[in-house]
Amino acid sequence: MSLALVQSRALLGLAAPAVTVEVHLANGLPSFTLVGLADVEVKEARERVRAALQNSGLEFPSNKRITVNLAPADLPKDSGRFDLPIALGLLAASGQIDAAQLTGWEFAGELSLSGGLRSVRGALATALALRTQGEQARMVLPAESAREAALVPDTAIYGAEHLLDVVAQFLPPASGESTVAPLPGWQRIESVAPRPSGTAPDLADVKGQAAARRALEIAAAGGHGLLLVGPPGSGKSMLAQRFAGILPPMQVEEALESAAIASLAGRFAPEHWMQRPTASPHHTCSAVALVGGGSPPRPGEISLAHHGVLFLDEFPEFARSALEALREPLESGHITIARAAQRAVFPAQFQLIAAMNPCPCGFAGSRQRACRCTPEQIARYQGKLSGPLLDRIDLHVEVPHIPAEELLGAPPGETSAAVRERVAAARDRAITRQGQPNQTLAGQALQDAARLDDAAHRFLQTAATRLAWSARATHRALKVARTIADLAGSEHITVAHVGEAIQYRRALLAR
Repeated sequence: MSLALVQSRALLGLAAPAVTVEVHLANGLPSFTLVGLADVEVKEARERVRAALQNSGLEFPSNKRITVNLAPADLPKDSGRFDLPIALGLLAASGQIDAAQLTGWEFAGELSLSGGLRSVRGALATALALRTQGEQARMVLPAESAREAALVPDTAIYGAEHLLDVVAQFLPPASGESTVAPLPGWQRIESVAPRPSGTAPDLADVKGQAAARRALEIAAAGGHGLLLVGPPGSGKSMLAQRFAGILPPMQVEEALESAAIASLAGRFAPEHWMQRPTASPHHTCSAVALVGGGSPPRPGEISLAHHGVLFLDEFPEFARSALEALREPLESGHITIARAAQRAVFPAQFQLIAAMNPCPCGFAGSRQRACRCTPEQIARYQGKLSGPLLDRIDLHVEVPHIPAEELLGAPPGETSAAVRERVAAARDRAITRQGQPNQTLAGQALQDAARLDDAAHRFLQTAATRLAWSARATHRALKVARTIADLAGSEHITVAHVGEAIQYRRALLAR
């Protein structure tokens, strides 16, 4: 009898808990049993590992009773990431490699039938968990996944192209020269950040729409949500697509979290490193696609927009269940997906930019074309958005139609770089003062940061009473006023700042 232990990691949301792959060989009827709450993809590893070992010129212990346990037993495991540790466990248990040399190493990778290593999703999330182990932990991944994981600083990541590349590093000391011919695919991957490629759309392309541009700047400076309302062709989508370009530059930790979520979904692209993501799902997407779900739980569009922008065009056309599911993440900054078998938490600190028409035909209140919708149709269309959801969106801005003759002769607007400089300065003021963006302020922290003068305090109270605002709406207007004051470089909120903030809380949908 012989026993070998190999370390690996599972995926549970953005976390990567440690998993010990225990391989036991015993005499008896030949069999290959895999236990430990393994999904179908993991159980299929039996056939992949068998073929990979045999096609690589290694010995598969087919005359033994093989038991593989993935511990802890109550942790769900999925995907083919356990192929490589299972194969190494079999080789260590049968004496083909030195089991003692595996101490301090972690492994993850899917095996092809020829023994080649295929990339696994969630490499960045795995490396983030590995970093907490300190310098003593080292991880071996397929070469493509290793290049992703190496973006995490202070980690020892090794890449391999083939199973033989890994086997050659752990041969028993007494075996002398290797009996197999390893491929030259083993190397330590250095932590080198890729250079972003491509240019983002520039806000200078937007001509006119001074009010909407101002609202975009306020939203970016304070981290506020924004609703754009206007007829077709007025530039709502054009404004939203340029919003990410005026946000402050990403910090390394923010970029790592954002890239880790993209890696979980298999969407990580090195050329987008350090660029704020923009998720723009179609209005036909389901609630699960928007907020996440499934079994095992996968991140949704709101998590893929973490530290970036979630743009929802045709806002009222989304399913009511999908829109209502946004309410909690807008407040908390994360989404909890609970299933009978497991529970996963995904971060979702996104900025919501929503765009909609004022009515089904799109021309209610327009001076260019007459609206053909009845009052009942307009009320039904606008009623698709609940009051609690609209209450959580800080800025409501009307984007009017601009005649073509005015646009043709208009000069280019201010560039994204110029706006981003002001946004970054205002965000820095807020971080220095309270340690967080204005949008996340709550309770006593909001009262301490507001610094309202007496006239502004009376003005806000009067406006909230006359407009019948809820406490949430009043606090959100106060947050917007704090951001406007930061953009103006003012330590205190004045009547002018409150007055502008109130304009962005007007009931634009009521016509």
